Amino acid sequence: MLNTTNMKIITQLTMAIGLAATIQFAQAQPGGPGGPHGGGKFPLPPIIKALDVNGDGIIDSNEIANASAELLTLDKNGDGKLSAEELKPKSDGDFTPPGGGKMPTLPILKALDANGDGELDATEIANASTALKTLDTNGDGQLTRDEIMPAPPGGFGGNGGPPPGQ
Repeated sequence: MLNTTNMKIITQLTMAIGLAATIQFAQAQPGGPGGPHGGGKFPLPPIIKALDVNGDGIIDSNEIANASAELLTLDKNGDGKLSAEELKPKSDGDFTPPGGGKMPTLPILKALDANGDGELDATEIANASTALKTLDTNGDGQLTRDEIMPAPPGGFGGNGGPPPGQ
């Protein structure tokens, strides 16, 4: 059973990762509606930065194969697992979600966190490559932004929903 402290950590982690996901989608609209003012860039969630070694926005088959090793680069205290704190995106400023809504959990974290406790234990890290392959919805052997990030509620700049009139 979860105690209050663990529940708070899980809630904070979920909100932080959701915030990072929303920010990432907003990044696609620099300077325009739904994007940052002045075209600034927001940081990627640490879990995605660690897995996307070459920084091209796609987690390719080699990166998937090496996922366990790359995830361990986030293990700052060397205990062999990733705590909620180690997975939490770092932010240089305050951000209020649009409409003050709850932020979604990243599909990539849902896939990796098999027991849903908000942390990645040694077994989940060891099984990372297999878990990531479950997100490859089109079977091309790599993970694109659409496969690892949640769809934004209502979309950004008109890209998240059906065309007008449908």
